[in-house]
Amino acid sequence: SALSAPTLTKRVPGIPGLDVSSYQGTVDWSTVASDGAKFAFIKATEGTDYTNPDFTQQYDGSYDAGLIRGAYHFAHAGPHLPDSSSGATQADYFLANGGGWSADGKTLPGMLDIEYNPSGATCYGLSTSSMVSWITSFSSTYFSATGRYPIIYTTTSWWNECTGSSAAFGANNPLFVAAYNTEGAGTLPPGWSYYSFWQWADSGTFPGDQDVWNGSQEGLEAMATG
Repeated sequence: SALSAPTLTKRVPGIPGLDVSSYQGTVDWSTVASDGAKFAFIKATEGTDYTNPDFTQQYDGSYDAGLIRGAYHFAHAGPHLPDSSSGATQADYFLANGGGWSADGKTLPGMLDIEYNPSGATCYGLSTSSMVSWITSFSSTYFSATGRYPIIYTTTSWWNECTGSSAAFGANNPLFVAAYNTEGAGTLPPGWSYYSFWQWADSGTFPGDQDVWNGSQEGLEAMATG
């Protein structure tokens, strides 16, 4: 008998994945894997006084289900939040609470989530030069500890406003750009000619946010291995 024609849906090109935090709670990783996800980013830390209570289930569970996974840190970059501190201090906190990297082929370098302040001044009260210095401090501390530069997650509009359109990080730090549409990631921040990851929706097939890796499975494995 003839096979029925497949239902055509708009597909975002790339290798599918997701990112999750405590909002998703306990994740059914076997279902996530069977639905096609190949990688996951798991929130580990925020500022210097928050750790994700679901981190172990999410981080170890994604690994056990066969996904390549990495951890991320939500930055509190400026003087106006009670747990704000230097980039180096927050990188150390991230590293001490699940944000490390190992060359096991299943672990991505840590990701710095640097974006709109959830409670206050958009740029955390920092000048553009101070913000660039903060990110540099985080990045260099992470590199010193792991030999990998952290992935930087941001939006182009926030980056341009709060770093003064800095092009200082494109040579070393992979870009994880957030742009919610299925047409394309749009204009990237200065310094990056392509993105490594793209967060294109905040809900969909997988729990949490919907992401893609801009490349092949082999390339994703190479990113993990370093």
